[in-house]
Amino acid sequence: MKIRIQQNKVRYRLSKSDVAQLAAEGYLEEKTTFPQGQLTYALKSLPDTDSLSASFENQQITIYIPESFAKTWADNNVVGTDSHMPLNGGDSLYILVEKDFKCLDNDAEDQSDNYENPNQTC
Repeated sequence: MKIRIQQNKVRYRLSKSDVAQLAAEGYLEEKTTFPQGQLTYALKSLPDTDSLSASFENQQITIYIPESFAKTWADNNVVGTDSHMPLNGGDSLYILVEKDFKCLDNDAEDQSDNYENPNQTC
């Protein structure tokens, strides 16, 4: 699982095995270690929700995803799901969770567990 953050936008990109684990276990977590501590980012399915939401507590970002979506996502062609979560002061947090596609250029990163890019031809 990869995370990308820009201002009030949080994006998680999941490999095939990430999506399969989320469907089977309802939870996925990664950690990045810094000299001062760890940043944890997680994805958790919830049974009684129909949109994405997020929390940030104890150096952990958790995105909550509808269980009905998480359980069927591995078996369909849906790229992802997104939502705007209202914040205090009229702002919102844009949340996007999507399948991670293979890059079309020659990226040095291991992409063997990523989804085939639908834009195979230029």
